[in-house]
Amino acid sequence: MRVLGIDLGSREVKVVLMEDNKILHSMKVSTMNFYRNYCKYDGKIIVDIEKLELGQIDKAVSTGYGKNNTDLLMFTPINEIKAHVYGGFYQTGLKDFILLDIGGQDVKVVKVEKGITTDLELNEKCAASCGRYLENMANVLEVSVGEMSTHHENPIELNSTCAVFSESELIGKIAEGVSIESLCASVNYSLYRRLQPLLSKFKGKKLVLTGGVASNASIKNYLKNDYEEIVYIEHPQFNGAIGCCYYGSKFLKSIEESV
Repeated sequence: MRVLGIDLGSREVKVVLMEDNKILHSMKVSTMNFYRNYCKYDGKIIVDIEKLELGQIDKAVSTGYGKNNTDLLMFTPINEIKAHVYGGFYQTGLKDFILLDIGGQDVKVVKVEKGITTDLELNEKCAASCGRYLENMANVLEVSVGEMSTHHENPIELNSTCAVFSESELIGKIAEGVSIESLCASVNYSLYRRLQPLLSKFKGKKLVLTGGVASNASIKNYLKNDYEEIVYIEHPQFNGAIGCCYYGSKFLKSIEESV
């Protein structure tokens, strides 16, 4: 069985193809590039499956921001929580965990117990606790996001709670002579502190990190203080698309068993 999963994010689109629960292919493109090169418009945005050049597809599942304004024709849409939880099942084999997904423009915290979602918290209103905040601050500091993520020691307090005002505050700290290394650590710690109110009600031994910020070494270092184990997965940015595939595989299997 060949299952296609697409996670239509606000900034990037992730595509995964599975066959018999094994990942055959994955790709990531900017959302603009995806709409321009893999879609057509006929009263509504339509994804052209043939342009993906992935061959036969038995089932296709979509999630993400774009699932509601894009006609995916043969796709079954599922919400992002379900997609990421199923991705967590596939990539960890766990049935009990806290999932923290830090995307470019939103944050999701999901509690899973015995394979069932029992609680969740979302932050979709402010970019200050998301990956976009790290990107903006890295641009101000004129370093790469990867380089900035390596610094966690000697952070100073950054008081601004708004991603826009934080840029001005950071520039002021540079003018005061604070080192770039310390400011990088400060940005990472500031993001961690913004995550704490979301995470405070979610107690558990295992924290599964997904999304682009899952590769941030400093954030992982800070989170070690709050959980017994940080579970690292192989494909954090593709977790939603992987979850779509895994959900689709389960769906096809249930149909086969009922026949």
